[in-house]
Amino acid sequence: MSTRTSQLSDSELIKRVIVGEQSALIDLYTRYGKAVYSMAMTVLGQPHQAEEVTQDIFLKVWQRAEQWDEHKGQFVHWLLAVTRNAAIDRARKEARRSPKAQVPLDVIGDVLGRPSHVNDPNWENGHLLRTLLEQIPEEQQLVLELVYFQGLTHTELAEHLKLPLGTVKTRVRLGMEKLRLLWHEAAKPTR
Repeated sequence: MSTRTSQLSDSELIKRVIVGEQSALIDLYTRYGKAVYSMAMTVLGQPHQAEEVTQDIFLKVWQRAEQWDEHKGQFVHWLLAVTRNAAIDRARKEARRSPKAQVPLDVIGDVLGRPSHVNDPNWENGHLLRTLLEQIPEEQQLVLELVYFQGLTHTELAEHLKLPLGTVKTRVRLGMEKLRLLWHEAAKPTR
């Protein structure tokens, strides 16, 4: 990896990937490969499957890098969301519902917060997310974990928790609203 390229922002590297510069993809893999693998491993619990998902994700970045919109959020957040979804799809395809397929929402904080994976100040967001999750009501935290990291639909969640569908949808919506408000409050600059 060249020193010059490794200092480029994610946005600059993506622009280079779009025009077919392989070294930019290598730099992105060096920067985020361990985080992607960790997320896939957390969801799947199988090293071989996590490796395959990691390869698939970076192939997707190579083939369709333009799908990331820098105006909608940071590249790492998009990358980990795509990884989580791909890993859940893989787990469903394999028809497995093992305990390792259940990923608590605060795990993203653990993945994002590991300095051994990425030396980027934005990784502190993971710790913040974990802290903020602890501030929302437990029943809302539970539904968010099940929806976003175990991949349950609202209907599956209602059946699993033996609650009316409307109650489940309300808890998800309220939990996301509270989490969003807490996030914006925490992100305000202190003077």
